[in-house]
Amino acid sequence: MPAADRSRFGGLVSEGGIRFAAWSQAARRLWVSIFDERGNREIERLELQPEGEGVHALFVAGLGQGIRYGFRADGDYAPERGLWFDPAKLLTDPYAVEIDRSYVYDWRLAQRRGEGADTAPLMPKAIAAALPKPVQAAPPLFQPGGLIYEVPVRAFTMLHPDIPEKLRGTVAALAHPAVIEHLKKLGVGAVELMPVTASMDERHLPPLGLRNAWGYNPVTFMALDPRLAPGGVMELRNTVAVLREAGIGVILDLVFNHTGESDWLGPTLSLRGLDNQAYYRHTPDGRLANDTGTGNTIACDHPVVQEMVLDTLRHFVRDAGVDGFRFDLAPILGRVEGTFDAEAPLLRAMRDDPLLADRVLIAEPWDIGSDGYQLGNFPPPFLEWNDKYRDDVRRFWRGDAGMVGALATRLAGSSDVFATDRQNASRTVNFIAAHDGMTLADIVRYERKHNEANGEQNRDGHNENLSWNNGVEGDADDPAVPTARLNDQRALLATLFASRGTIMLTAGDEFGRTQQGNNNAYAQDNEITWLVWAGRDQALERYTVELSRLRRSMPALFDTSFLTGQPQAGSGMPDVAWLTETGAPLNEQCWQDPQRYRLVMILGGVSRLAVIINGDRRACMFTLPERDGFFWAPAIKAPDAADSSRPISGRAVIFMIERAQAGTGEKRNGGR
Repeated sequence: MPAADRSRFGGLVSEGGIRFAAWSQAARRLWVSIFDERGNREIERLELQPEGEGVHALFVAGLGQGIRYGFRADGDYAPERGLWFDPAKLLTDPYAVEIDRSYVYDWRLAQRRGEGADTAPLMPKAIAAALPKPVQAAPPLFQPGGLIYEVPVRAFTMLHPDIPEKLRGTVAALAHPAVIEHLKKLGVGAVELMPVTASMDERHLPPLGLRNAWGYNPVTFMALDPRLAPGGVMELRNTVAVLREAGIGVILDLVFNHTGESDWLGPTLSLRGLDNQAYYRHTPDGRLANDTGTGNTIACDHPVVQEMVLDTLRHFVRDAGVDGFRFDLAPILGRVEGTFDAEAPLLRAMRDDPLLADRVLIAEPWDIGSDGYQLGNFPPPFLEWNDKYRDDVRRFWRGDAGMVGALATRLAGSSDVFATDRQNASRTVNFIAAHDGMTLADIVRYERKHNEANGEQNRDGHNENLSWNNGVEGDADDPAVPTARLNDQRALLATLFASRGTIMLTAGDEFGRTQQGNNNAYAQDNEITWLVWAGRDQALERYTVELSRLRRSMPALFDTSFLTGQPQAGSGMPDVAWLTETGAPLNEQCWQDPQRYRLVMILGGVSRLAVIINGDRRACMFTLPERDGFFWAPAIKAPDAADSSRPISGRAVIFMIERAQAGTGEKRNGGR
């Protein structure tokens, strides 16, 4: 079907009524249940008619938008064979674009057939909606090489003093002038919204008094969570429009790898009750495959699943105007019969679809299944989260031996990963901290994870965080410790903004947010994850702003093409030179020196830029190569900005820019 057309499934509103349509190859009968205006009482149950090839549909005249409904399905009930049909289970329409309430886990949703009552009172109802006129087509604002700002929508504004309380924690709050001002000040190219589609708490959380704060446990894929977007898709659309007017794109983080129906013991909510065998992948012995660690795996090699994923992406582009998508555990999307294939039908369809072909596509290139680590293996134009960048940068600044070569490779765009198939530009998304793991401030504050608040005796989350505590775990009385930690945060941020490729900063890391050492804070919808705006480190924030301003002003920094060390066209200067602290080129012995923690990267261009890295704890004089008619000046505006005319303190990154001598329109002490 043409990409511009609406999908063929769901509750499709027209002038004369509503066509209800769902897909199931294995069900013998399907019904649509119609509910009263509050969604509390079932007032009619109508059987859908088979139309062939698994399609079940019924046109109901006289119904209009706003009708609340759900599906029911009947057939064999044999969980050991992957069949879970039970007409007592009300099922959310997989194509619902709006639901009337949030999902709430209840053990009765997982009862076996014949053991429990009707689940309709426990379930949200889909709302039949007449979708708005499509957003006027426009190319994405975000371009590779820019700054992505990862935003947990609820946590981002819950404590923001300038945002009205009724707006806090919602998508609409992101359109508030105070948020726009902050994003523009940081030079954000696109906000990447952590999941805003409706999700459900994992079953172990309610007894612990916890709830999923991240949203990576969806039930269906199109409906927004009423807690985050009470205004539905129009709330998202309006926010996208305001951000776009400010020059900021929106990227949605979507989860197409599993659903909240979980494992054998999980609830029956939607796909499981419609056709578990088709929508989920199974092992040869009939068990649910678990390439996600969450109990089930979406069968993205099934044509109907592919259609559903593509329809979801088209919906958010057409009806909300988003720039693109980040895909959680993305190898799942490319698994064909369980094996990852870079040319899998779904991945290829995303790139070929007329509505999606120009969108920003970002892969988290790993899952926990067999051969699940696929960094560098997604096809262009997919960008990829680069955990090698994250780990190597952390190792260098932690003080691990022999990391200077790896650091240079990461600064230069990770050609060891992405320079394949004659690609001349890096597809890396560089990041040092993300939602999953320690915050940037906690990396330099805690040597060990502290996840006791998650209720799992600190067993959850990664044990190796490549972090350090500067001598004291957590809070410190010695004033030298916070100073050292601040310097380390500055060094980490400077490294990120000096790196070739797209960069990503998680909201709040620019001003020192902490999760108290919790490296798996998915279950903390509270002050552990909520950003504390009133107490933020404004000096660190100002430094981040200066880093971003420098990056945007220097094409050599936001360029994504690989560095070669060769002269650029029309210039006798190489695009990069790697030097020691004495100004000499690094030779093989220097690269291999396990105790080398100092490095100078000089980027060619209209003006040369020197990135001076002193990872040693001792101060050191650095010598930069001079050219007649030019001098080196500090490139960052900051009260304590250092330059190469005096020793560079330990644990620091300094930027110097080459300027013309006085008499050519520049002053000797001009700086920036």
